[in-house]
Amino acid sequence: MEKFGMKFSFKEDAKRIVVICAASVIMALNIKTFVRTGGLYPGGVSGLTLLIQRIVELFFGFELPYTLINLLLNIGPVYIGFRFIGKKFTLYSCLSILLTSILTDVLPSIVITYDTLLISIFGGIFNGLAISMCLMMNATTGGTDFIGIYLSEKKGVDSFNIVLGFNAVLLVIAGFLFGWEKALYSIIFQYTSTQVLHMLFKQYRQHTLFVVTNHARRIYEVIAKNSNHGATIIEAEGSYEHQERKIVYSVVSRAECKDIIDGIKEADPKAFVNVINTQQISGRFYQRPYE
Repeated sequence: MEKFGMKFSFKEDAKRIVVICAASVIMALNIKTFVRTGGLYPGGVSGLTLLIQRIVELFFGFELPYTLINLLLNIGPVYIGFRFIGKKFTLYSCLSILLTSILTDVLPSIVITYDTLLISIFGGIFNGLAISMCLMMNATTGGTDFIGIYLSEKKGVDSFNIVLGFNAVLLVIAGFLFGWEKALYSIIFQYTSTQVLHMLFKQYRQHTLFVVTNHARRIYEVIAKNSNHGATIIEAEGSYEHQERKIVYSVVSRAECKDIIDGIKEADPKAFVNVINTQQISGRFYQRPYE
């Protein structure tokens, strides 16, 4: 694998494989337990796969395997991932796509409830959980995730509206063919999934740090060590004692923030730290590259 630029660590990669496999099982069980029982349409390629299955069954009277459709639809996104995002990232994503597809065809259907609202909410929760697990292991569930990452990371394009538009078209087609009630419940499913994803996966959310300290260099070293981000050191004066102070200003990802604050407390127990949610940034901001 090294000739393809991929390096493996047994401990780290074994953990990634276990978590990705668990996420794939959750995703497949969710499809067989909640999504199909409720007749819902998840976002992205998995939703398109289910829609194609139902269209073929409605008009031609037979059911195509989920694995066949899903793998064919993921050929283009997988190429984008391997070519432009990261080879190891794409390899683990392929594991997720393949395992989820096979398990969806193999696992039996399990009915927990026929209440479509409960199905939409809890199905969305498990869908968001499975996607978050993959993303935290530096992988994805495939499909539009590859395209979204490519457009955001490589082209600087806000991919949210593109993915949202794709899902909207999907739901409109589903609504025309199979009824608007299921399409509307699918919006609840997708909204719940997105909220769980935002809560669990923090890599793309940033915090601004303002640290008032007498040991600015130490604070900067903590930030650089834990996040690979730089910092700006500002001269300041304490208004009460009129003593010289330094303010260390930096923007870091939310996932890195706790470790940085713990490091700041060790470097300067008297430091005053103000953490602010960052809505938008423009300019150079280091993103950990995909392998």
